[in-house]
Amino acid sequence: MEHNPYERFRGQKLSLNDYLAIDRTELANERTLLAYGRTSIALVITGGSAMKFFESRWVVLAGAGFVVVAVVVMIVGWRRYRAMDRRLGGALEQRAGDVNQQ
Repeated sequence: MEHNPYERFRGQKLSLNDYLAIDRTELANERTLLAYGRTSIALVITGGSAMKFFESRWVVLAGAGFVVVAVVVMIVGWRRYRAMDRRLGGALEQRAGDVNQQ
């Protein structure tokens, strides 16, 4: 199991700097997922265009390869997003607990 650097936040009172750091990390994680999505969409468009507009067999195969790579890129991006989301879990649970107690 990987070391979770955010585990130190669990069960502690967080300062404003901690809250802001967690928020920045969460937003960066979401931006990264969106970047993976953009890359996947670009690969699908490239592959689909190659398959639709060219008749050469190797270009069609390359286009299909782009589509397969797009799926792999999206899966990798989603897995990385979920892994970081789980790492942030302890800190975010603590933050949510503080908000509900007020």
